[in-house]
Amino acid sequence: MKLLKYFVIFLTINLSALAIGSWLMDNGPQSNWYTTLNKAPWTPPGWFFGVAWTTIMICFSVYMAYLYKRVSTIYILSLFAVQSFLNVIWNYIFFAQHLVLVGLITLIALTLVIVSFTLIYKKDMRLKTLLIIPYLIWICVATSLNGYILLNN
Repeated sequence: MKLLKYFVIFLTINLSALAIGSWLMDNGPQSNWYTTLNKAPWTPPGWFFGVAWTTIMICFSVYMAYLYKRVSTIYILSLFAVQSFLNVIWNYIFFAQHLVLVGLITLIALTLVIVSFTLIYKKDMRLKTLLIIPYLIWICVATSLNGYILLNN
């Protein structure tokens, strides 16, 4: 029962962060600024982002529930808070403010946080580490997309 409680708490926080990030981007993906950018050839279609992020946050919430149940520390919650903040603020930085370089730096920092979760807790999480891999892969793709826009616009 404790695991389900933790899952619901982390899922609520993660989905709320996605909603806040979406609100902060101020219709960014449909804006004239974004649609006229030279984007990477591997940029997925728009609908894919919602599906990907929802799936990633469900997996990450399961990961966090298991991790917190097993290793309940302030460090884990701090790392989670930093992850949430970076994930949310990137939308505002990139889409609302058009600060592509700062957005790339934010994504690199987010990547380092996700890598930290993956490596630091690999022994504790064992096979459950696979639950964070979609997030790690996606954030690397997002970083490459942001980097491409920075270099080609």
